[in-house]
Amino acid sequence: MASNGDSQDMTGRTRYRVQRRALLGGGAAFALAAVPGARVPVAQSLDRVSFQTNWRAQAEHGGYYHAVASGIYRRHGLEVDLRMGGPQQNPAQLLLAGRVDMIMSNGFQALNYVREGLPFLTIGAIMQKDPQILMTHEGNGINSFEDMRGRPILVGASGRVTYWPFLRARFGFTDEQIRPYTFNVGPFLQDRMAIQQGFLSSEPFSAIAGGARPRVFLIADAGYNNYNTTIDISQRMVNERRDVVQRFVNATIEGWTQYMTGQGIEAANALIMRDNPEMTLERINYAIPKMNEYGIVRSGDALSLGIGAMTHERWQSFYETMRDAGLYPANMDFRRAYSLDFVNKRVGVS
Repeated sequence: MASNGDSQDMTGRTRYRVQRRALLGGGAAFALAAVPGARVPVAQSLDRVSFQTNWRAQAEHGGYYHAVASGIYRRHGLEVDLRMGGPQQNPAQLLLAGRVDMIMSNGFQALNYVREGLPFLTIGAIMQKDPQILMTHEGNGINSFEDMRGRPILVGASGRVTYWPFLRARFGFTDEQIRPYTFNVGPFLQDRMAIQQGFLSSEPFSAIAGGARPRVFLIADAGYNNYNTTIDISQRMVNERRDVVQRFVNATIEGWTQYMTGQGIEAANALIMRDNPEMTLERINYAIPKMNEYGIVRSGDALSLGIGAMTHERWQSFYETMRDAGLYPANMDFRRAYSLDFVNKRVGVS
């Protein structure tokens, strides 16, 4: 990515601003360009890092955008190229091809690296709870996962190879229950007995906007302990740019710690909506309280170790659960899927 050059004030200090840049294939990236603004010592240069998100900009990516908008990355000596994902992009393929330094992913992808013998791994998990839900209507007699047994459920393709094997093993669901989910809440709104997949802060919002009263069942609260919104990276970058990686992780955790309080995040939300014109402030303002209410980012180990926390015990439990569900082979060296070196440092813990 070409530099726009530096500008200096009368004191000889370089000043930067947030700049939005178009990317090939759509979307946008935010970086730091030199204009009047924050002050950085003359001798300091910014290390460039690229990070690919897993979907269009939204509140679930808010900590990253806040770290850009508030200058947290810059204070850690980083110029972060934050690249928005979308339906036509595969972050894991971009990472494997060396087209991006780091990606936003999940625990399944980390275990897939090990299964395929690939030198990539997870170094942090922003979401302690996977925000995947099943959703039905209030007052229709479906009050638990057990009540869903044998009923038709709208499930997307990715769900069939992630959370569905867990539900099948834990609650006796069968593949005969699966109906295709087309990421449209219309069928749900028309059928009071409908059950469909969703994300905690997305589909329920759309259902409410459509006049429904959705009841939400967070799969994580039933024992589905997948880490989500992870930071994935190559082993080579871990070895060769360790200090840069640590600064990126620390700055990202600071960004998330501040974003989840909802204070001073107006600039971050503006960047989110600018990057993703379909996003609205109303939807963002729905998402943040829901993430806090359900402990998506701040719960479990993150309360004592800091946002991004991971543990060997949690990874082992996740691996064994999904192994028993038939997704991974026995005796796989699951510890190669991750490193705890960059997290659990109580960054942001008061």
